[in-house]
Amino acid sequence: MQAKNMALNYGNFRALEDIDMDIYEKQVTALIGPSGSGKSTFLKSLNRMNDLVEGCKITGEISLEGKNIYGKNIDVNELRKNVGMVFQQPNPFPMSIYDNVAYGPRTHGIKDKKKLDELVEQSLKGAAIWDEVKDDLNKNGLAVSGGQQQRICIARALAVKPDVLLMDEPTSALDPISTLKVEELVQELRKDYTIVIVTHNMQQAARVSDYTAFFYADPAKGGGHSTVIEFGETDQIFNNPNNEQTADYVAGRFG
Repeated sequence: MQAKNMALNYGNFRALEDIDMDIYEKQVTALIGPSGSGKSTFLKSLNRMNDLVEGCKITGEISLEGKNIYGKNIDVNELRKNVGMVFQQPNPFPMSIYDNVAYGPRTHGIKDKKKLDELVEQSLKGAAIWDEVKDDLNKNGLAVSGGQQQRICIARALAVKPDVLLMDEPTSALDPISTLKVEELVQELRKDYTIVIVTHNMQQAARVSDYTAFFYADPAKGGGHSTVIEFGETDQIFNNPNNEQTADYVAGRFG
């Protein structure tokens, strides 16, 4: 994916401006920056979740495989199938684990029980939770731990076979052990998926990502007007940043 001269307004409020960034295939890209710097806003733009916000207007271009996702004749449902999303709070549906994972494939027309069984197993294995739930697939998805719920949500996203997986602070509501499991899972998933992850945890960004983008909103502009101050390989961003603000942020001097 690629953003070119992208800007986003909520009515007259300019939330993002001058965003230019490449999101590389089968790599993990972390979005870091202080609260209110537009990380999640940008993330939700990548699969048009911001379409659901009244007054939201996007200019410039965000492309997937060379095609502008905000162009004419774009099937938004198909886009969201190709660009899946995992949210900050685990949000399994109030139904069985099996039905949670099978929900997307069924929505896209897969009804064959054998095919669904295979997809559910593959997806739960892909989310590293199959061994924990394989004997309890009829259990309500809300009746397991928070860490398991989040991995069920990841399995649900994987079940429709996306190309890109967006993760909005996927471990912020989890305990350290569950966080570690999700981080290990991200490292496995990057073999097959392009991943973009928003995180406030600098150590997590350094551990899991290949590339990092530092978002910042200039207080002198009265809020909003957030942009990407620096983007590059994670090792360079954390150990040899080109920008003084980046250096201060990753060192914990503000934010």
